[in-house]
Amino acid sequence: MPPPPFTEGAFPCTECHDPEIPVNKTRRTLEMSHQEIELKHDEEHRWCLDCHSSTNRDKLQLASGEQIDFTESYRLCGQCHGDKYRDWRVGVHGRRSGEWNGHKSYLLCVHCHYSHAPAFKPLKPMPPPVRPSQLAKGGKS
Repeated sequence: MPPPPFTEGAFPCTECHDPEIPVNKTRRTLEMSHQEIELKHDEEHRWCLDCHSSTNRDKLQLASGEQIDFTESYRLCGQCHGDKYRDWRVGVHGRRSGEWNGHKSYLLCVHCHYSHAPAFKPLKPMPPPVRPSQLAKGGKS
């Protein structure tokens, strides 16, 4: 599995988040850093420390309190998105490459879905294809 696609300079988090400074756990608008992050992921019920560990900023935290590496983020996503997690594990959702009976590579959820706003942005519809017979005539439909 390739490592998560971190924004350059954003990891490890402890380069900026000093573990000696007490953590403000109050849900609020961030004003000193991370202002570029707009949470569009169940934002009425979720906040940073629902997924990011407050005691070790270089880890994610499951609902049970277990801390996990960012390379195991699929476990965090799977807590709420169980059907997608099940499908991802068996290779139906997400991208898997490799041999059917040998080495396989998986992509994490965050390789396709931005963790703070995972819904895909709408795509602009493309024009319909042109028939090869119309191309030969140099005309359009």
